[in-house]
Amino acid sequence: MLSEESAAVVRATLPAVAGALDEITTRFYGAMFRDRPELLDGLFNRGNQASGAQRRALAGSIAGFAQALLADPDTRPDALLARIAHKHAAVGITDDQYTIVHKYLFGAIAEVLGDAVTPDVAAAWDEVYWLMAGALIAREARLYQEAGVLPGEVWRPWTVVERHEETRDVVSFLLRPADGRPAPPARAGQYVSVRLRMPDGVHQLRQYSLSSDPGDDLRRITVKRVAGEAGAPDGEVSNLLFEQVGTGDELTLSAPFGDVSLDDADTPLVLISAGIGCTPMAGMLARLAATGSGRRVLVLHADTSPDDHALRAEVRETVDRLPDAEAVFWYERPGAEEPGARTGLMDLTGIDVPADSTVYLCGPLPFMRAVRGQVLKAGVPPRRVHYEVFGPDLWLPEAA
Repeated sequence: MLSEESAAVVRATLPAVAGALDEITTRFYGAMFRDRPELLDGLFNRGNQASGAQRRALAGSIAGFAQALLADPDTRPDALLARIAHKHAAVGITDDQYTIVHKYLFGAIAEVLGDAVTPDVAAAWDEVYWLMAGALIAREARLYQEAGVLPGEVWRPWTVVERHEETRDVVSFLLRPADGRPAPPARAGQYVSVRLRMPDGVHQLRQYSLSSDPGDDLRRITVKRVAGEAGAPDGEVSNLLFEQVGTGDELTLSAPFGDVSLDDADTPLVLISAGIGCTPMAGMLARLAATGSGRRVLVLHADTSPDDHALRAEVRETVDRLPDAEAVFWYERPGAEEPGARTGLMDLTGIDVPADSTVYLCGPLPFMRAVRGQVLKAGVPPRRVHYEVFGPDLWLPEAA
């Protein structure tokens, strides 16, 4: 609960703090990595730092949490906290690291806002920070317990038993635990972190959705080779996986996490994706087929062309195995491989999306924003629309 005194101060200073958050988080990361460079080794992704995505996600989460406290001081924004807690658990965040973040974050706030940070202002925002940190620490402790691991000790070795080229830029890896122990429990739609040593000796990590049924000891991830755009660097992890990892190699994977997973209801299910966002949907479809589900399932996917559509044939085959499933594809450049596909961007006009559906979205943010609006217009309540973002979540404050 945020105290009344602190709530008044936060309400008065939120516009100034929110307006300066980009500079605050820039200085925060710069100072923290300068003093604690070991945090860049296997904890923070350098690509997300270079693109600014991590900085913007942190700024959005702080502002979103503060706004939620002001709206109702006695509650917590569950969607925001759950998303962050799962991301943190997937990279092995531990309690002591919140103290490190606090030191450098509040140092950056003092630097940027200067004399405006009076003792009362500092105390009020300190309360906000520790309310958020405490809620996350508690959630992460539960996630570690449910995963059967000690806090932060989420890593295990896995052996690549098969490598399969899906498209010119996408490859799948079928994996088995290398230590002989059973695979950890997972839910369809969840992801794992992959941790690799880069040529310069620094470990980097990236999350990848489980793209097959997670019900046995074999797991699959499907990786798109990321090319840098607008001055951003190429994806370090994806390119190393694509170019150098093959059958017989060993990878280090985290336990599975992710707050977006296939539900157990019998309501209609709508799986909507674009590009490599098809991967969690493929895992959900595989789980439905493995369990003999009779649910009504609608699979909607948009891509550049059939040749660029990873797992296309597999998804078609799985849809055909389900008793009440249908797939509709959109391509910017249609091809003979999918004669019934639609042309252009995804447009749900004429698509029957039942109002009682559970909807899952995955793809680029502009795509998900546009399609979410169409789904809501079709009558699906916002609480039934779930989404997964690859990398830092830059949509969470507005979509929660």
